[in-house]
Amino acid sequence: MTTGTGTTTGKAGALVIFGATGDLAKLETFPALVGLVDRGVLDVPVVGVAKSGWGLEQFRDYAVNSLKLNKMDPNSPAAKKMLGLLRYVDGDLDDAATYKAMSDAIGQASNVLYYMEVPPFLFARIAQGIADAGRADGARVMVEKPFGHDLKSSQELNRTMLKYYPEDAIFRVDDWLGFDPVENLLATRFANSVFEPLLSRDHVHDIQITMAEEFDVSDRGKFYDRTGAIRDVLQNHLLQVMAMVMADPPPGPGLASWRDSKSQLIAAVRPLTPEDAIRGQYDGYLDVDGVAKDSTTESYVAVRLHIDSWRWSGVPVVIRTGKTLPVTATEVHIRFRRPPHDVFGLEPSSMTNTLRLRVYPGAQAGLKLVGKKPGTAGWVLREEDLAFAQQAKSEMRTYDRLIGAALSGKRWLFARQDTIEACWRIVDPILGDAVPLHHYARDSWGPKEADSLLPDGIPWHDPA
Repeated sequence: MTTGTGTTTGKAGALVIFGATGDLAKLETFPALVGLVDRGVLDVPVVGVAKSGWGLEQFRDYAVNSLKLNKMDPNSPAAKKMLGLLRYVDGDLDDAATYKAMSDAIGQASNVLYYMEVPPFLFARIAQGIADAGRADGARVMVEKPFGHDLKSSQELNRTMLKYYPEDAIFRVDDWLGFDPVENLLATRFANSVFEPLLSRDHVHDIQITMAEEFDVSDRGKFYDRTGAIRDVLQNHLLQVMAMVMADPPPGPGLASWRDSKSQLIAAVRPLTPEDAIRGQYDGYLDVDGVAKDSTTESYVAVRLHIDSWRWSGVPVVIRTGKTLPVTATEVHIRFRRPPHDVFGLEPSSMTNTLRLRVYPGAQAGLKLVGKKPGTAGWVLREEDLAFAQQAKSEMRTYDRLIGAALSGKRWLFARQDTIEACWRIVDPILGDAVPLHHYARDSWGPKEADSLLPDGIPWHDPA
């Protein structure tokens, strides 16, 4: 067995996309490749591998239709250059001839990036085919989530991948890590000295993270009913967002050690218990095509996390996500402790400073301050929201950023296996039917039982 043991540093000499005629390629990959060409990042052969019965011209037509679908001009200079870089191999992934043809299409290129836009059960077969063709050494591989469906399956999948590639050659995609507003969380934290010293148990009362989706499962019933909210977004996206907000600043120059910081934070989170979780299912979910009539899959989950670290011990952290909620928005809400002494004799008062970080849509930060209400006798306080760092939609697509980072061998935008396993350890105890299921109305904020997870009777922060 040939094993990829060479270095993964340096620019990739070719990009090979397995599953290049699938939905992800149509919706994200081809538009991202145009952006990479336009920025001068991509100028190497792009080999698509799939079993569609197509030839190169049909593959290029598929790419053209993808660009039109994404409202991009296929006749622009960058698009025409991208289309010219395309190669195509049609074949069965179980056939050694497919990998021989792939190798021929790559030619003499080294440091090849293999992007697996396929279900995880195909990862091992593809990895073996690449190795048997003698093209694994010095290569890197980019794989889509989900990386397993629980802790055990994630570990088994990782052992399989490590037979063919070293850890630093595996780029595990969590698309939210390439999301521009999520990256803005780092800028807000580490480019502003006024915030970072306050983010600790000494000043923070509680942290809430909400990922609300106004839409329902729609035509994804069969997929979603096997997945649910915990596996779909809590185990990956939301725990990663939590780590972006709460992990210690990385030491040294740059972000090379940032994944170490995130790993340490997530490793400090205790595994959840059923008492720390509320699951919900929106009214009408059972009527969706592809959903089992007796399904207990959750479309909503809320959890209360406990973090055993010097910095965050005792600070309640609550996370919730759900479908058919009143808005589509993702926000981090950090509530600071009240002043230690009531100078104005106004207690009890619910007013306190908060830092709000909008992750979607767009990027925004807001700081709530307390001041005196003007024009009144005596001390009457009011809250003012100072919004800043507002950003319009990023010009760089998420997959433009992710594929570009993998082509360059930059790993900080990707999830590391120890962190993925730590996330599974957190959620494993609440998978399946370990937590009772509550029903909730559409256009509500989920089951009222989720209020029990909040500290001291504090309400949920509902994104506007």
